[in-house]
Amino acid sequence: MIVVAASDEQWNELTGGRAGIKWQRVENSAAFSQYKHAAAFFSLHNNEILPEFESLKKPVFINSVVQTLGALTAPENIYRINGWATFLNRSVWEIAGTVNEEVDAVFKSLHIKINFVKDEPGFIAARVIAMIINEAYFALEDNVSSKTEIDTAMKLGTNYPFGPFEWVGLIGNKNVLALLQQLNATDSRYKPSELLIKEATENN
Repeated sequence: MIVVAASDEQWNELTGGRAGIKWQRVENSAAFSQYKHAAAFFSLHNNEILPEFESLKKPVFINSVVQTLGALTAPENIYRINGWATFLNRSVWEIAGTVNEEVDAVFKSLHIKINFVKDEPGFIAARVIAMIINEAYFALEDNVSSKTEIDTAMKLGTNYPFGPFEWVGLIGNKNVLALLQQLNATDSRYKPSELLIKEATENN
């Protein structure tokens, strides 16, 4: 059994097309303790680590794109994954944490190939996509083209499944901005576009 705390979108993306798995959905991660015999747990609400996770003694995969395991002082059975929209239904995942056979077995059952990466903000793919989105906002600021035209050009030119503005609409501009701000603290290449900042904060 694999226990999951997730939004409707995350649940559908994670479980869709992965038949033969006994999934158990719970409202929030606090309910994990009711399923201590589960093989693994997915906590897909942002950065959520509860004290009782360590006592589960099984792998707990958390959606933490921005915050590292070190910053979260996570116990050894906690693993970071990218739970952004469009990432959970992929056949290859990036994971940060301690490699072990138990984790390998979980992902083999899900037919997901895992790449263990450094415990750094944004992993690899999310950094790249955030930078692409940011550059698209800079282009929009400079009146290079419209959002629709930039999306179309990007998909035709790179064979990406989404254009940058389609992607930010799925992922959420606040999520992209949070990652860029974290990365910009140590690398000015990730300085967020003023237009992205405006769009991400205007409804706060």
